[in-house]
Amino acid sequence: MFIEEWNNKATEVNETAIAKGWWDAERNDGEMIALMHAELSEALEALRHGNPPDDHIPEFRGTEAEMADVVIRIMDYGKARNLRIAEAIEAKMAYNANRERMHGGKAF
Repeated sequence: MFIEEWNNKATEVNETAIAKGWWDAERNDGEMIALMHAELSEALEALRHGNPPDDHIPEFRGTEAEMADVVIRIMDYGKARNLRIAEAIEAKMAYNANRERMHGGKAF
């Protein structure tokens, strides 16, 4: 169910990005990953400034809105590149459930 819902939402996200002109020209992988990273940096900046309500969707805090942007960018990229992200999430969760505590002693 998660995989189907993720993939349906990723299609919707990608279709919106296409309609808004973000895919008028081919985008390179580095650019797309950098934009995901930029959204994470914006989440950090929101925290640094007390995590105020978001400017565009004020019913959500800045970190909530920026984390949503990260996921939206991941969905768009995944759909555009035919990546199996939802399936990988399920596989990684299963793998991580069986890992050692703190992955064998990592500090963080």
